[in-house]
Amino acid sequence: MSQREAQWEVVIGLETHAQLQTKSKIFSGAATAFGAEPNRQACAVDIALPGVLPVLNREAVVCAIKFGLAVGAQIAPRSMFARKNYFYPDLPKGYQISHFEIPVVQGGGLTIRVGDTEKFVHLTRAHLEEDAGKSLHEDFHGKTGIDLNRAGTPLLEIVTEPDMASSAEAVAYAKALHSLVTWIGICDGNMQEGSFRCDANVSVRRPGAPLGTRREVKNLNSFRFLQQAIDYEISWQINEIEEGRKIRQATVLFDPDTGETRAMRSKEDAHDYRYFPDPDLLPLEITPAWIAEVKSTLPELPQAMQARLQSQFGLSAYDAAMLTAQREAGDYFQQAVAIAGAESAKLVANWMQGELSARLNREERGIAASPVSAQQLAGLVRRVADGTLSSKLAKEVFDALWTGEAKDANAVIEARGLKQVSDASAIGPIIDAVLAANPKSVEEFRAGKEKAFNALVGQVMKASKGKANPQQVNDLLRQKLAG
Repeated sequence: MSQREAQWEVVIGLETHAQLQTKSKIFSGAATAFGAEPNRQACAVDIALPGVLPVLNREAVVCAIKFGLAVGAQIAPRSMFARKNYFYPDLPKGYQISHFEIPVVQGGGLTIRVGDTEKFVHLTRAHLEEDAGKSLHEDFHGKTGIDLNRAGTPLLEIVTEPDMASSAEAVAYAKALHSLVTWIGICDGNMQEGSFRCDANVSVRRPGAPLGTRREVKNLNSFRFLQQAIDYEISWQINEIEEGRKIRQATVLFDPDTGETRAMRSKEDAHDYRYFPDPDLLPLEITPAWIAEVKSTLPELPQAMQARLQSQFGLSAYDAAMLTAQREAGDYFQQAVAIAGAESAKLVANWMQGELSARLNREERGIAASPVSAQQLAGLVRRVADGTLSSKLAKEVFDALWTGEAKDANAVIEARGLKQVSDASAIGPIIDAVLAANPKSVEEFRAGKEKAFNALVGQVMKASKGKANPQQVNDLLRQKLAG
């Protein structure tokens, strides 16, 4: 944040559209699978042809209930679907069916972490609605094509209070929400395919002043774009105000190529959409028994798992948070610890957040696609814990497992002769030879230069080809130097 921006308060709220993982659309039996030929999955109900009636998809409601329970919200016992009226080429009905006055999920929130700071972001609501179609601008020689496959796909729109004060907080919230909806299995979270996309409402004000005029940045489909768009919008709004111009409420788009936002249209208010109850749909009634039934199907939630990992294995809050950023990571950790032993939990966590994470990021893989399984990592950790492998040799074994050279750590150790040497009678002669060959370093250490000791350790490890137990080397070397 620049010195100029530090003189302003930033106010951010997010609206997120999570596409629900149902096989059919919210009001019809048409498929929701991604990637079909344009307009092959749009039926008469989706485009509101005369004589057809919508029928609510029960599974979409189950997804909404799951989310409400996961964020500690209230589930409305009775709600009505409304028609949100507006004209756009990819909206063939001329209206979108959505919840308006009484959303199915009310309140709740998510705890986010930015650095060492935790913050609770309050949710206003989450409501069910149908998606619109998609306008296609490429390969049409200056014209626009319309693909209605997406029309009628079930969405859960999740709206926060304006609780966030920086792009970093907004991204932390978006990542936490993404993790949660994929964790409970209601959304696949594929941002490239549009399954999870965010709109950011951004305004600025002087400290203590009333809320500023907000601008909404639409359809941000990556965390990086979300951060870039908010940062640009903050800087732009501050500059406009300082130059004496007023901020006008508007909907804007972010251009990743230029890193800038541009106005798309003036921002509408609710009355502009002429909401009214949909006459073709009965009120949605959700009973306590139905809520209890859905609750029984929920997995252990991220925060509950975090608390359990801390108490069960003595992990730090940071480690527990990192290991539960994705459900697959939490499962991987627990599978590995079940084999390696609870006493090795910290070592497993270190390997997952270190070597494993680095490799996965470098090859752009998720942990579910890791070439090194939880069972293989556990076998490697056990050999580190019992002193068979030094950290350097362990990385060599990890490399072999990653490339599929062997099925487990023991096989790699055997094939390459990598067993760590911890026998003092074997390490002693190596140390003697190193001391004899490096009299200058010995002299410098005895003169009080600790760096000389580290240099001697390095020479011993090199002479042993990395197989000497580092702790044994340290202890024996200090004994010999003191003698």
